[in-house]
This record gives sequence, structure tokens and C-alpha cells, in this order.
Amino acid sequence: MAEHAQYYATKAQANLAKLSGVVRKILIYLFLTIFALFMLTPFVFMVVASFVDADAFAEFTQYADFTKLGFQNWTIGNYAQILNSVYTDNLGNVKQGANFLQYYLNTLIVAVGSTSVTVITAVLAAFAFARLEFKGKNLLFTLLLATMMIPGEMMVITNYQTTIQLQWKFTFAALIFVHGVSVFYIYYLRQTFQQIPNELYLAAKVDGVNDFEYLLKVMVPIAMPTIMTIVILSLMGSWNSFIWPTLVANGNWKFNENYDMKLVSNGLMSLFATNANGYDAIKIAGSMVVTAPLFIFFIIFRKYIMRGVSRSGIKG
Repeated sequence: MAEHAQYYATKAQANLAKLSGVVRKILIYLFLTIFALFMLTPFVFMVVASFVDADAFAEFTQYADFTKLGFQNWTIGNYAQILNSVYTDNLGNVKQGANFLQYYLNTLIVAVGSTSVTVITAVLAAFAFARLEFKGKNLLFTLLLATMMIPGEMMVITNYQTTIQLQWKFTFAALIFVHGVSVFYIYYLRQTFQQIPNELYLAAKVDGVNDFEYLLKVMVPIAMPTIMTIVILSLMGSWNSFIWPTLVANGNWKFNENYDMKLVSNGLMSLFATNANGYDAIKIAGSMVVTAPLFIFFIIFRKYIMRGVSRSGIKG
């Protein structure tokens, strides 16, 4: 009898533990679902509102009439004003648009240029601090890390003065080279380089391989997930940049007075202040135009970010 009682008690404990595990999973998934809905609802509303006629959306915001968001009021006219330099409305009137395609081109030039310079400087500096031996290396690296404690806004004035002295205002050089060096990316990549066994470097030196060849053929391929993470984050930073382009490129190109140098973020702010003043649906469409490519880009390459973070976080 005692054995049977113990058996049933053990089985009851096992069932209770199993039930508690199921309840715990249900609560976890319920919390994640609520959190996902909390995060996605504004984005879904943003997508829907971007297609609603500007006048209908104005009535919705004024009277909270959700019927104004129906398919009968959907239009692509909001995007026509955003993407085209000129467009024709429903009444046949020709109007001036925001020409975001040009802003896209400007942003792409700046993003690719600044990211290329950032990756080159980060790779070379990280290799020097991770593998090469020279006097004052640790002190210099400590000083570089100390600069991370300085808010970036404090650098704006000196960077702006330097840009004026170099006569780079209203040029792409001012937008590209100001972000050409990132102490965080140097530190981030150095952590990955330090995980690579030093024996590989010593063996390469014995075989007569120089430092630059070893960097390109051994260290860069091994650290490619981290480098890809730097590329993605740098591109996203360039895409979202606002303060610095507003200071040095909020106008026409120095070498062509008819070429508008605004980036997508500055173009969106100009849209808010001028063309779409009073039309929230057009503003939301402009926000979608700016956000959608970055969102798609992140979804496609998010695995590289996760892989790079996990690799660089193994060793401190």
C-alpha cells in the first residue's frame, strides 16, 4: 500500500509540474502576444492611414469616425505627392510634390560612402589594437574609449567649424567623412578579433605573410558576421541621421544650385512644414516612405546582427 501511495504521489507531482509548465508557457505566449500587438498596432494603423484620402483622414481625426478609414476612401494620391516632383490630383490640377526619389538617391550616396569609410577605419584600427604591438597602445585605446563618454552633440560645433574651414558645406564630403570613424565600432570589432587565436597570426608570420594579407585573408573572413553587423548599423545610422544633415546640407548642392541635397529625414521634416501642412495622411505616407525601406532591410539582415552580437559578446 505504501508503494502504491508513493507511486500515485510521485505521479501527481509529475502531473502538477507538467501542468505548471503548460500554464507558464501559456502565460509567456500570452504576454508576448499582447506585447506584439502593442508594438504592431501603431504600425498597422500607420500603413492604413497612409492610403486614406487626406480629407477623409482629416475628418477621422476630427470626429473619430472610423468609417473614414474604409476602402472607399483609400487612394495612392498621398504617395504620389511624396514620390513625384509634380503630380496631378483627382481634379486634374498639377501640384508640386516632395520628390523623395531624389532624397533617396542622396541618402544612398551618403549611406554607402560613410559606411565604406567607417568599415575601413574600423577594420584597420581594430586589427592594430588587437594584434599589433606598439608603445602606448593600451593608453591610446583607453583614450579612444574615453571619448565615448562625450555626447555626440558636443562635437557638432567643432565639426561644423571644421566643415566651414574646409569649404565642405553643402557637399557630400561633409555628410560622409564626419561619420567616417566610430570608436564603438572599433571596440566592437576588436573584441571579435581578439577571439581569433594568436597562433594563427604567428604561423602566418613564419610563412612570410605580411600583416595586411593576414588581415584580409584570415581575420576579415572569420569576423565577417561582426563586420556585416557594423555595415547594417552604420547604414541605419546614416539613414536616420537628421541633425548634422540639417546643418550642412539643408539646401542645394554647392556645385549645382538646382540640385537639392536633403536626405530622407530632412525631406520628411520639410514636408511636414510646407507641402503637407494640415494634412496628416500625407505626413504619415511620408513617414512610411522613409521607414519602409529601413524596416525591410532590417528584416532581411537581422540574422547578421544577432550573429555578430553573439560572437563579439563571448569574450570581454
